[in-house]
Amino acid sequence: MTTIRLWDLPTRLFHWLLLLAIVGAVITIKTGMPEWHGRFGLLVVGLLSFRICWGFAGSTYARFSSFVRGPVSVVEYLKGQWQGVGHNPLGALSVLALLGLFGFQAVTGLFANDEISFQGPLYPLISSDWSDTLSSWHRLTEWYLYGLVALHVLAVVWYSMVKKDNLVKPMITGKKQVAPGTAENATGGGAVAFWVSLVLAGIVVVGASGRLVSPPPAPEPPPQNLGW
Repeated sequence: MTTIRLWDLPTRLFHWLLLLAIVGAVITIKTGMPEWHGRFGLLVVGLLSFRICWGFAGSTYARFSSFVRGPVSVVEYLKGQWQGVGHNPLGALSVLALLGLFGFQAVTGLFANDEISFQGPLYPLISSDWSDTLSSWHRLTEWYLYGLVALHVLAVVWYSMVKKDNLVKPMITGKKQVAPGTAENATGGGAVAFWVSLVLAGIVVVGASGRLVSPPPAPEPPPQNLGW
């Protein structure tokens, strides 16, 4: 066996920071801390924005082009005919589903309200009826995410126990042991690509935070009774 560089550091940091952000968002909303829930939501927005950029500018196995396959590749994988490292064709579908659902959850949260005191940072941009609709979608999607994350964890456990392929260790160390000649070291995703992706993600976070939204006009003062 030989050791290759599989996952670059930004990809690994994204993975574990997203996990912490999701756990933090769940804990804060369940314990009545909506302001902190919103902050964790903005962190998710930033992380997902970075990962999308990194999917085009990152190193070999982090790029979407390396693991997003068509249905033919999925069928070949199910037949045991696929060989490779990184995300397999079926796992790629899970990755896309997670990114899509987490993105939908985060974006709807920007416009949501809790019907009491908390409003998402982009709430002023839409009507209250639309905010109520997005709030209901935000709460409903939570259960789909729980199910998808559970499937993701079960798949990782199954790979480790049945196929004897530890998927967690490479996501920590960045390295993986493979048969000689079957895979090459990841290349690309240098400092310039990292900083460009980070800056673009930061711009998205600033926009999502509502700082660019004009504040609502101050209410007109009530007419004064001068006693005339």
